Amino acid sequence: MAESEHRVKVLYTEFVTHDVKSFIFEKPEGYDFEPGQATEVSIAQDGWEKERRPFTFTSHKSDPVLQFILKRYPEHDSVTQHLHELVPGDQLIIHDVWGTITWKGPGVFLAGGAGITPFIAILRNLRSKRQLAGNSLFFSNKTHKDIILEREFREMFETGGGKLRFVLTREQHPGYEHGRINKDYLHREIEDFDQNFYVCGPPDFVDSMKEILGDLGAGSESLVFEK
Repeated sequence: MAESEHRVKVLYTEFVTHDVKSFIFEKPEGYDFEPGQATEVSIAQDGWEKERRPFTFTSHKSDPVLQFILKRYPEHDSVTQHLHELVPGDQLIIHDVWGTITWKGPGVFLAGGAGITPFIAILRNLRSKRQLAGNSLFFSNKTHKDIILEREFREMFETGGGKLRFVLTREQHPGYEHGRINKDYLHREIEDFDQNFYVCGPPDFVDSMKEILGDLGAGSESLVFEK
């Protein structure tokens, strides 16, 4: 089957942190995804159409529009830099849906930085179904200013139940934990390792979490990450 391609218009953009931006854009008729899934995106401008990058949908699957939340990496990726310069009316090219980070049941979400993005749609979906209780989110960032959608997550877990922890690696700040999500930390915070673990972040973070969780007794079949 030939790969699909859709040109969609950017409707709205806004910063959600100092270097992360939300993009709302058109949703093609019949285009569907499961929370946590992604597509490859390019910019519908001369010289940029073939520069494709993977991005995860952060909107609710029932929304009439689509959303991405994208971090800018000006030092090594000109695509994200150029994406951040787009304005309403500009167009993106999106392709087929893919991804292995999907909901398997209640568990622990471990996110590093922009690795939170596959979990946004999943957690929003759970909240809408009143199924957030019984889940935990451990979200690691360098500083509190780097936290994506902090206010939404705080409100989500306060009203929906579950455990939420913001962990800062390079800053001590009131109201946040300081340090790294390591073996000692997870052993202290998690009582049951016979549950689902959802992991996303930089490659070193993912590799570390997989090794630590295995050492603590989590089965490989319980680990959900992008393969």
